[in-house]
Parts: sequence; structure tokens; C-alpha cells
Amino acid sequence: MTETVHPTGELTLRTLAMPADANPAGDIFGGWVMSQMDLAAGIRAGERARCRVVTAAVKEMTFEKPVKVGDTLSVYTDITRTGRTSLTLNVDVWVHRQRFGGLERVTGATFIMVAMDDALQPKALPPEV
Repeated sequence: MTETVHPTGELTLRTLAMPADANPAGDIFGGWVMSQMDLAAGIRAGERARCRVVTAAVKEMTFEKPVKVGDTLSVYTDITRTGRTSLTLNVDVWVHRQRFGGLERVTGATFIMVAMDDALQPKALPPEV
């Protein structure tokens, strides 16, 4: 029996992969995928921090499968650690294949986001609501 794997975390961002985002080989450019992951991490971390956040680090990123033009990209985030000023998030990208209809995990990474004050200095996270 084959084990079915499903996305975990919160669906934070969905978008459609377009021809303008393709690389010379015809697949979606990895930098575009990473930018969508960064947007999703920023959305989720900003909601938790209730202030501006910046990307401090991206760790352990792997591209497992290509993203194709026409795929619906879904970015899931899960806050795995909360520090004094920082949040660590697992960010996973899944695609719904337009031509084949399946849902597949294509990449994932660990993002570290830091809360910032108006002077762009690290800011303590507020208590979780």
C-alpha cells in the first residue's frame, strides 16, 4: 500500500506559474519559486510578529521536482520556533499539476525571519494571542 502524503502547515499563498516566469529550459525559474516562499514566510511571520519582518536566513533548501507553466503553486508555512526577536518557519511548496491533476511537493526550506522596529533594529516579539 502506498502512503499518501499531504501538505502540512497553513496555506499562506497560492499563485499560478506563468510563461514569463519560465527559464530557458521551459521550467519555472527557481528564483521565482524562492521569491514566492519568501513572500509566504514574510506574510506568516508578520502576522505573528505584528510588525515588519525581514528574512535573516534560508536554510536547507531543496528543489525536488520542477514547476511547470500552468501549475498552481501553493506555499504552506509552519512556525516551528519562536525566539526573542526571530521566528523559524518550515516552508513547503506544493503544486497542482494542470495537465495531470495531481498534487506534488516540489521544494521546501527553513526560513528565519526577524521582527524589526521602525529604526530597523531587531524588536522583541509580542506575546502570542
